[in-house]
Amino acid sequence: MVTAAQPNKLAQDNEMLTRTGPGTPGGELLRRYWQPIMMLADFAPGSPPLPVRVMSEDLVLFRDDRGRPGLLGLKCSHRCADLSYGRVEDGGLRCIYHGWLFDIHGKCLEQPGEPDGGAHRDSVRHVAYPCVERAGAIWAYMGPGEAPLFPNFPPLVVPDAYRSTQRWYSQCNYMQGNEGNVDPVHTSYLHRYAADDIDELSQRSQRIFGVDTAPRLSIRETRFGIRIFAERTVGDTGNKILRVTNFVMPNACAIGGFEASLGRGGASMFWHVPIDDHHHWRMEFTFHSKQPLPREIMGRIYNAEQLPGGYSKRNAQNRYLQNRDEMNRSYVGMGRNFPTHDLFVTESQGPILDRSKEHLVSSDVAIVRTRRMLLAAMRDLADGKEPVGVIRKEADNDFRDLLVLTETLGVGDDNDAFCAKLERENIYQLNKEIGGRVSA
Repeated sequence: MVTAAQPNKLAQDNEMLTRTGPGTPGGELLRRYWQPIMMLADFAPGSPPLPVRVMSEDLVLFRDDRGRPGLLGLKCSHRCADLSYGRVEDGGLRCIYHGWLFDIHGKCLEQPGEPDGGAHRDSVRHVAYPCVERAGAIWAYMGPGEAPLFPNFPPLVVPDAYRSTQRWYSQCNYMQGNEGNVDPVHTSYLHRYAADDIDELSQRSQRIFGVDTAPRLSIRETRFGIRIFAERTVGDTGNKILRVTNFVMPNACAIGGFEASLGRGGASMFWHVPIDDHHHWRMEFTFHSKQPLPREIMGRIYNAEQLPGGYSKRNAQNRYLQNRDEMNRSYVGMGRNFPTHDLFVTESQGPILDRSKEHLVSSDVAIVRTRRMLLAAMRDLADGKEPVGVIRKEADNDFRDLLVLTETLGVGDDNDAFCAKLERENIYQLNKEIGGRVSA
C-alpha cells in the first residue's frame, strides 16, 4: 500500500535527480566529472567567442590567441558586460566595455583603465573552468578542486579514423534522455522496421530485436556504473543472443549503435549534458576498433534528419513529421534514425518527467538501479566521499572492462564468465590498418 510519505519521497528524489544547477545535489555530482560541451566541428580554431549554457550556468567558450580553449563566466567581473562580444588578444579574452583582460584560467591580466594597469588585478578571479580537446569535442571540468583524470573510455582515446562524433539537441531533462539508453526492451518496438526495407547494416539489429521481444534482464554494478545483460532466446535452437550495454556514471552510457553490425570490438557512448533542467545535448561518440565505420550510411541518415548545429528536423512543433501511412513498414512512422525516435519519446514525457505517474515493471530494473546509484552518489558526495566513476589513479584508467556486446551463446553459458574472458582478451585492441584511412 502506498503511504502518504512515499509520494513526498518520490518528489524529493526526482528533484535531486533532475536539478543540475549550481549548488543542487545533482548539479554538484555532475560537476565532479568531465563533460563534453561542444563538438570541435562546431568550434574550429579561429571561431569567435561563443555563449554557451551548461547546467544552468551562462558561460563563454573561446580560444585564446594560442588556440587554447577556455570556458569563462559570461559576464565580466567588472560591470557584468557580456564577454562573448569580447576581443581575443594579448593572451586572453578582453571585455569591450572597459578593456579588462582574462586568460583561460580566469586570471585578470589587465585593467587598462586603472593606474599601472590595475594594481589589484591579481585579486580578481573570474569564473573559469579547465577544458581539454578529446575525441572530436571540447570537454570541461566544472567542479571544485583538482580535476580527475580524463577517463580513457575506448571511444575517447582512439585516433579520429576509428571514431565519429555527433550531437543532438533535446528539449527535455537529461535524466529521461539517458534512461532510454538503459532500457533494452524498447528496441524491439520503438526502433522496429520491416526487415526487407532497410540497409544491410541495420538488418542484423532488426533480426536480433525481433527474435524475442521480452528479453530476460539482469544487471551488475561496476566500478563505472552498471552492466546490463539482455538475453533473447533463439527459438528451440538451444542458443541465446546476449546483448551487453552499460550505464556510465553519472550521465552517460555505452551501448551498440551504428557500429554494432560490424561485430565485436566497437561501442557507442552517449553523454546527456544538461543545458538547463529542461534542455540538454546528447553527445555521441561512436567507434570500432577492427572495422571502418559505415560513414557513408551514417552521413546519409544524419543529413536527412538533422539541421546545422545538431537540431532535429523532426520536433514537437511538426509532430516529428510522423507519417502514419509508413507505420506498416516502421513501428513509429518517423523515418529510420534511432536518435530521432529517442528524442520523440523522451521529449513526449515532458520537460521533466513526473516519476510519481509511472508504473514501473520488471523490465525497468536497470532504470531503477540507475536512479538508486545516482542518489547514493549524491549522498556520498555530501558525506565527503568520492562518487563512483571518478578516476584519480592511472592504474584505474583502463576501461577494457566497459564491454558492449551482441553475441550468440548457448542458453546455459555463464554471462559473467564470458565477459571476464573478453576483458582479459581486450576486445578493443586496434586494427592498425584502419588508422589513416579516413578522418572523423
